[in-house]
Amino acid sequence: MPVVVALDVLGLYWKRDSDFVPVKDKTTIRLNVTLGGSVVELLATGARWYDTRTDKGGGGAIDLAMYLLRLDFVTAVKHCIKE
Repeated sequence: MPVVVALDVLGLYWKRDSDFVPVKDKTTIRLNVTLGGSVVELLATGARWYDTRTDKGGGGAIDLAMYLLRLDFVTAVKHCIKE
């Protein structure tokens, strides 16, 4: 599942950076995801994502839920299914 779809499933507010120009993969986009009072900047290519500020990345909706919402695996799976 693409990152933007996963963010929607998780009910998170995000905005695409229209000024971003990808270097390696032309399908890469930059997203700003609002979490509480902070913003996470993600590079996304399909289901893969990378947090530019923490140098951490992964792939898939469950991995993204675990990272952004600080959930354990089982809770992240339940959260993704519930949504």
